[in-house]
Amino acid sequence: MFENFNLARLWESFIDWCEIYLFSINTLYQGIIVLTSFVLGGLIYHGIRKKINKRIENYEGPAVARRIIRNLARLVYPLTVLALIFIATEIIINVNVGVDVGWTTGTMKVLLAWIAIRIAVQFIANSAIRNFFAMIIWIIAALSIFGILDDASNALDTFAFSIGEFRLSALTVIKSALMLAVLLYLAIFVSSFVERQIFQAKSLTRTSQVLLAKVIRVVLIVFALLIGVTSAGLDLSLFAVFGGAVGLGVGFGLQKGISNLFSGMLLLLDRSIKPGDVIEIPDIGTFGWVNNMAARYTEIVTRDNKSFLIPNEDFITQRVINWSHGNSLVRIHLGFGVHYESDPHQVMEVAIEATKELERVVDNPAPVCWITELGDSSINFDLRFWIKDAEGGVANIRGLVFLALWDAFKEHDIQIPYPHREVFIHDADKAKPKEKPKKKKEDVDPSKYEEDENPAMKEIKKTQKKQKEKEKAEAEKKKKDSE
Repeated sequence: MFENFNLARLWESFIDWCEIYLFSINTLYQGIIVLTSFVLGGLIYHGIRKKINKRIENYEGPAVARRIIRNLARLVYPLTVLALIFIATEIIINVNVGVDVGWTTGTMKVLLAWIAIRIAVQFIANSAIRNFFAMIIWIIAALSIFGILDDASNALDTFAFSIGEFRLSALTVIKSALMLAVLLYLAIFVSSFVERQIFQAKSLTRTSQVLLAKVIRVVLIVFALLIGVTSAGLDLSLFAVFGGAVGLGVGFGLQKGISNLFSGMLLLLDRSIKPGDVIEIPDIGTFGWVNNMAARYTEIVTRDNKSFLIPNEDFITQRVINWSHGNSLVRIHLGFGVHYESDPHQVMEVAIEATKELERVVDNPAPVCWITELGDSSINFDLRFWIKDAEGGVANIRGLVFLALWDAFKEHDIQIPYPHREVFIHDADKAKPKEKPKKKKEDVDPSKYEEDENPAMKEIKKTQKKQKEKEKAEAEKKKKDSE
């Protein structure tokens, strides 16, 4: 299945290369120079590292600049090694000791390439992605510096297999993976940049901003995948059957993810929920405001500063209360009761005036108060008032209104009743029942108990009586015989 791939021939080529370039006196001397430079460079860097880190910690600039300086400080070690190798190489050239400096020169080029690449990738914020790209670029540069890039490419290209007219090699797989990684990163980087610009546009509503940013991100990622696969020389028609099977499996596996993605877009299109809305989900007992709407979930921040990441599908399939949908005004009901000796007209006026004095209560619509019930121990009222900042909390405004009612009722001598019960204690002597006279012992007829006695018990007693009489007779007989 593999084409022109001979492992034995590659191994022989590697051995011949090692004998020519590695197993020689020149290579030994240069290896000693390089190894000594790395050891001395490590000792020097270990001595100055603490001072460098201390200065970076004392730097009060932006966080991004501090991160870049910290990453560049790690290049002090390769810079020191590069300087030591350069000094040793110049000494060998000037003294003319007859040692070839090809390996040391190549090592300096590799170190210089590493330093340049690490400086160039500092614009990548993610450390893992930054290290990945730096390593890949440096490996390609090192192979090119030592002149074995073409040989390595040919070796990877020979490791291939063919199925009909389709040919897939290790070189193609590596190129495709690198191309996809680069294009996907560029797509995400560009989409993030465009999102920031969209969110700064004041002419668009918040819903339009989020929806447009999601569409641009999805389109860029899909285009990156298609361009990456086709640019690697792969014919997509060859994967029609295989891709259909894989797509079916992936479709079942990502069913919830795709459902949440399109549910989020649907929510943004119909504007039922958008960032900044105050919502409540009774089924899970969540109340808060929408902080962010991502591709898979919506972030709800509660008054306790807890973030609930709720799948977008739940907002389509479950009951959701949007406190600020269309209008930010929210009416709140507050129930209370007063004593029957209070004037209901005065109570309603005092409650309305006390509520109006609170800052969060709006004047239009004005607060109202109605009698709802003549209860067992109180006249019950329902106080209704409006607020326009439900995201500021509902329980706290209820508490403030109750406190205002308490102060106002105390000022106007309006009593708040509490349930009470009356307990009546009657005369104990009159309530005490008469006792029946007890019968004396002599008045009790023993025969009554004998009649009521169980027949089995009678038989047992009779047997015991006979046994006692028999024992008594035997005892008397023995007594006579002894005399």
